[in-house]
Amino acid sequence: MTLMIVRRVLGVLGCGPAPDADTVEIAVLRHQVAVLRRQVPRPRYTPADRMLLAVLAKLLPRQRWAAFLVTPSTLLRWHRQLIARRWTYPHTGRGQRGLDQQIVALVVRLARENPRWGYLRIVGECRNLGVRVSATSVRRILRRHSIGPAPRRGGPTWTQFLRAQASGVLATDFFTVDTVGLTRLYVLFIVEVQQRVVHLVGITALPHRSMGGAAGPATY
Repeated sequence: MTLMIVRRVLGVLGCGPAPDADTVEIAVLRHQVAVLRRQVPRPRYTPADRMLLAVLAKLLPRQRWAAFLVTPSTLLRWHRQLIARRWTYPHTGRGQRGLDQQIVALVVRLARENPRWGYLRIVGECRNLGVRVSATSVRRILRRHSIGPAPRRGGPTWTQFLRAQASGVLATDFFTVDTVGLTRLYVLFIVEVQQRVVHLVGITALPHRSMGGAAGPATY
């Protein structure tokens, strides 16, 4: 600001080039913003203001973010809140209710006394006893009690198995990225377990269609 004033004074005195009208206007606006900052400790922003500032933050270099009245962390917080409101689904009214401990004890007992029984067999036997429980609940109970899948519940642990078979194991998963325009991008990747190399398969906003644009591997 001081430099702008000096240049303006020098231009009036004929001692240097006078800045153009646009430069002077920007200097005036910046000074007025500085005055408002001193008078208004915490300005209020509408949702439209927040959206506009978030978009402009993507266009303005990080070194010049001092022009914003808010900090970068505030811009990121606005974006997280916006995404949360966008992807909040109505409450169905069905609360989470834990299983009865007697059912849990029955599932664990059946699994330990019958090591060759799988999830569906345990579900069927429970129904024969008048107890209704889903295969998902049975699987969760067995995992919580460190009971492996049938038909063999002894031997190496899952971690030991992965270490022994790592050279031929691939893992795959999705993760999502929400853009400032509220578009959700789905990212599919594959990991070579032993080499610890990630292969990006594709990114799309329409996961029900074929994914294209595969990229090369990345080591992590």
